[in-house]
Amino acid sequence: MRSELYQRISTIEEAYEFMLAYAAQGLAGDAASQSGGQLRELLTRAGVALTGIGDLLRAVVDQEGLAPPARYHAYAAVVERDAADSLAAVELVLSLPSISSQVIDNLNASMHLRALLTDLFLIDEILKAHVGGSAVR
Repeated sequence: MRSELYQRISTIEEAYEFMLAYAAQGLAGDAASQSGGQLRELLTRAGVALTGIGDLLRAVVDQEGLAPPARYHAYAAVVERDAADSLAAVELVLSLPSISSQVIDNLNASMHLRALLTDLFLIDEILKAHVGGSAVR
């Protein structure tokens, strides 16, 4: 289960890194851009990775017997809320017929997405303390 969590974190991070580069391009929209298709694919994959990530974190905690479980479960609820807020923003962006660099720049700046990324970096560091390995590059 931990490997699935790490994969999801990597997928979310990959989308965020691509969005940083996309925002810097100054594109009016994604329709004629090859990177626009890649953007939509990465955002879609990130959306899938966000779905149920709190439950997955709880399952990792339970499977590995991490203690104290109540604190991990409380933190999983934080991850879950931030993931749901980020997913709402990602899905809204994906609903646009054309995605400009400015829209992606604003998504990148979203406190919801930034909070989620920080949540994931923190849990990655905490999990590394229990068993070697890291989801984040």
